[in-house]
Amino acid sequence: MAKEGAQRAEETEQMIDKEGGREAAEGGAGGSLRPGDAKEMRAVVLSAFGGLNKLRVSKKPMPEPQEGELKIRVKACGLNFIDLMVRQGNIDNPPKTPLVPGFECSGIVEALGDSVKGFEIGDRVMAFVNYNAWAEVVCTPVEFVYKIPDDMNFSEAAAFPMNFVTAYMMLFEVANLREGMSVLVHSAGGGVGQAVAQLCSTIPNVTVFGTASSFKHEAIKTSVTHLFDRNADYVQEVKRISADGVDIVLDCLCGENTGKGLSLLKPLGTYILYGSSNMVTGETKSFFSFAKSWWQVEKVNPIKLYEENKVIAGFSLLNLLFKQNRGGLIKGVMDKLLNLYNSKKIKPVVDSLWALEEVKEAMQRIHDRGNIGKLILDVEKAPTPLMANDSTETSEAGEEEEDHEGDNESKERMPFIQ
Repeated sequence: MAKEGAQRAEETEQMIDKEGGREAAEGGAGGSLRPGDAKEMRAVVLSAFGGLNKLRVSKKPMPEPQEGELKIRVKACGLNFIDLMVRQGNIDNPPKTPLVPGFECSGIVEALGDSVKGFEIGDRVMAFVNYNAWAEVVCTPVEFVYKIPDDMNFSEAAAFPMNFVTAYMMLFEVANLREGMSVLVHSAGGGVGQAVAQLCSTIPNVTVFGTASSFKHEAIKTSVTHLFDRNADYVQEVKRISADGVDIVLDCLCGENTGKGLSLLKPLGTYILYGSSNMVTGETKSFFSFAKSWWQVEKVNPIKLYEENKVIAGFSLLNLLFKQNRGGLIKGVMDKLLNLYNSKKIKPVVDSLWALEEVKEAMQRIHDRGNIGKLILDVEKAPTPLMANDSTETSEAGEEEEDHEGDNESKERMPFIQ
């Protein structure tokens, strides 16, 4: 551990020397650079909503921290399914483009804004960011920043906040998971699915039912109690094992799975919708997929819920953080999660590392549901020679047609759920 600590300290010193953090420190509490020292940084820029060809790596002015903010030299960024929906414009009230996507990152504190306490230049941190995470440097309010444990690397740290906070909040804050309960989680091989499985293992006698693509089963079979193919009739499979159903359903798919999930709930069971990946069927936004997904959603009758003693809920971590101002609540959850990590009870699962220039290929991997755990954009990674991959190419004509269809036929967008 002492050796690892020395390596971390040396890494921190090298990063500060390399990137000019000491000059920022000498510039005062606000961390401002001297006139003439203005720098640029690399960032992934989404030029317009649409397909993969709307993404590019560009140079942008380097941000400086405002009051209450930290400036972070980014080492790694998390890539989530919500980022695909942002790229397509399938969210409620999206910001204007061009924009820098991304909601979580890890790195080293390079400068402190006025009134920031509890952090020092050189601290290794992970953070939530309200967009702009996919860049070499980000600034974010101190309430969204957390110190990284000594034995957690930057890739793991970038894979930690969104997945584990989402899983913890749904299981313990919304559904009140207790000993002896049962949980059904979709996309069990993904980042949230693996976090759910790990957190369930911290409670005695919890049965976890999971759905995932068949090619993932060998890799994740030990993390869940019962594993089913995502295309199989999992409702009958669950009822064959547990005739009464399950206590908790965690649904990131939506569409027809909503009705199936409600039908599997035991009395006093809780169904939680936290995503709608079924509506993402192509590279660009599709009104047909949007309509089909919601057409398949079973209409919820409050009287039926009352008669059957069932609970239906929704969860959006990003809304909780950035729209509903619950940063303090999330900090308490992060403290509990970091204690579990330090006790070696949970650990982020990293699927693969990608250079910023490889963001299109990384996004395609998530779109194809090919990942087991979290995909990470490694800011310092050099891009590998591009392989021939037709899935990363989109014709402008096809994209314009898709955008035109969405604009004319539907002015409504999906709620900002992740």
